[in-house]
Amino acid sequence: MPEQQPYEPERAIAGTGMGGQMDLGASEAVTLEKTPGPDGPEGTGPQDKPRSLWSDAWHDLRRNPVFIISALVILFLIVISVWPSLIASGSPLKCDLAKAQEGSQSGHPFGFNGQGCDVYTRTVYGARTSVAVGVLATLGVAVLGSVLGGLAGFFGGAGDAVLSRITDVFFAIPVVLGGLVLLSVITSNTVWPVIGFIVLLGWPQISRIARGSVITAKQNDYVQAARALGASNSRLLLRHIAPNAIAPVIVVATIALGTYISLEATLSFLGVGLKPPSVSWGIDISAAAPYVRNAPHALLWPSGALAVTVLAFIMLGDAVRDALDPKLR
Repeated sequence: MPEQQPYEPERAIAGTGMGGQMDLGASEAVTLEKTPGPDGPEGTGPQDKPRSLWSDAWHDLRRNPVFIISALVILFLIVISVWPSLIASGSPLKCDLAKAQEGSQSGHPFGFNGQGCDVYTRTVYGARTSVAVGVLATLGVAVLGSVLGGLAGFFGGAGDAVLSRITDVFFAIPVVLGGLVLLSVITSNTVWPVIGFIVLLGWPQISRIARGSVITAKQNDYVQAARALGASNSRLLLRHIAPNAIAPVIVVATIALGTYISLEATLSFLGVGLKPPSVSWGIDISAAAPYVRNAPHALLWPSGALAVTVLAFIMLGDAVRDALDPKLR
């Protein structure tokens, strides 16, 4: 008969798998003792380190060719937005009417538009405006929508009901028509009126996503346990609910970023967004549209750049959605 090992309290405590602990008998404690992992001493093997949702998502994204391609395209767009002079040495505002509508030449691979401006240089510098509007508008929409929707979903009551009716009103406003009405009275040539308009009409979508995600997360057992232990509302929101409810917001915001870039180009094309002398793909497309038969290159290059940019952000959002959705695993 083998000798019974003496009872050791520190070895007789086992995790329950839910963050708690339970007392075990001596024989049970010996049975549950961890064996050394293949990569090191006790408890250091890779099988002993469960990965979180975010680490699993990053693990999948690194192996997703769609994510890699879209991320490289977006990285390139960000670099030329910050430093356009790296690949374009001229000025986007320098024009020569004598070269109006001419095709590709040495040093001017995209030709010239109807005003004699270099299409290549304007296409490169137009990325700065589009990326700036898309990123800043997405940040504003995500922050405003997440805060309002998260608070409404957490506290509920009359505030939740009022916010739901307000979002219904904003959803009923046509985006392009709203832009024509609101931006037509603004004469500023900066990007801020366009960003403010996008945030004004874009936050209800994120708000509803955040509200539903918070309502789902606050019903989980770990939130109820933290509340029973006396956790404050701020701690519940910031430490327990927000990290587990933010994934849908990130996915929707990433996909919406491409939509906001397209919206800025649409408003600029209609003449109510950015206005000359600002450099924007929408402005160049609008200026080249009447001369599409004589100089199609002036329309195709900024249109192609806009299409590639929007597609890259939408592909990135789809890849992030697939990685963060546990149901697709």
